[in-house]
Amino acid sequence: MDPALLKEREAFKKRALAQPAVEKKRKAEDKSSGHKFKKRSKPTPKPKDEPAVSHFNYKSSAGSSQYKFGVLAKIVKHMKVRHQRGDTYPLTIDEILDETAQLDVGHKLKLWLTTEALANNPKIEVLDGNTYAFKPKYNITTRKSLIKLLNKHDQRGLGGILFEDVEESLPHVEKALKLLGDQIIIITRPIDKKKVLYYNDKSYLFTVDEDFQKLWRSVPVDGTDERKIEEYLEKQGISSMQDVGGKTVIAQKRKKGGSRKKGNFKKLNDHLEGILQDYSQP
Repeated sequence: MDPALLKEREAFKKRALAQPAVEKKRKAEDKSSGHKFKKRSKPTPKPKDEPAVSHFNYKSSAGSSQYKFGVLAKIVKHMKVRHQRGDTYPLTIDEILDETAQLDVGHKLKLWLTTEALANNPKIEVLDGNTYAFKPKYNITTRKSLIKLLNKHDQRGLGGILFEDVEESLPHVEKALKLLGDQIIIITRPIDKKKVLYYNDKSYLFTVDEDFQKLWRSVPVDGTDERKIEEYLEKQGISSMQDVGGKTVIAQKRKKGGSRKKGNFKKLNDHLEGILQDYSQP
């Protein structure tokens, strides 16, 4: 080999050894500090807390109006049923709550029942200050009292009594009506299909002569207007009953809207008098 090349080679080695080995140190530092700077794992998301189950007792809440009136409605219904069953003796508030299976009501609700709800209810009667009984529409307890009430209505011209009111007032009403038989007339109203009880006054029962019945039935009135029948009777000098049929409503003619009159409006632009011009007239 050329000695000149060997000298250059030796000089290059010396220069290379003289320079500091920076790259090796960095690699060594990276290896030594690798265990210190490890990648942090992402924190596992914590499960959301489930909503706590509320142990709110709606029965003990004084502000639950729906529950309050539900208790009241149950009491009134029970008092009505026991009255129809024949149990007309009064009960205390504790006995009522026991029979309606509502002994778990709170003190505030119980106080509200005794001081306000039951005392002011039209279907509950307070007796001796601390006992309660059902208050029906009519004070009837026997068949005789029912006949007496219907007879009084008939004599006063009040007509009949609704079956639902009698059913509410008289215990065992179905049995009583069967025993009364033809002493009572039951008619179903065509408007609302409600039954109405009337007193059957047998003093009005009389026989009509057959000749009069034939004359009555011989008059043809089918398809004849009630107004024409009334006019015919008036011509014959016979007055008819008034306000029997429905009133006929006469349609009123609408007035045609005329031209509006010009009102005297107050002028507020007097300071422009002489400048403005009126173009309303042609």
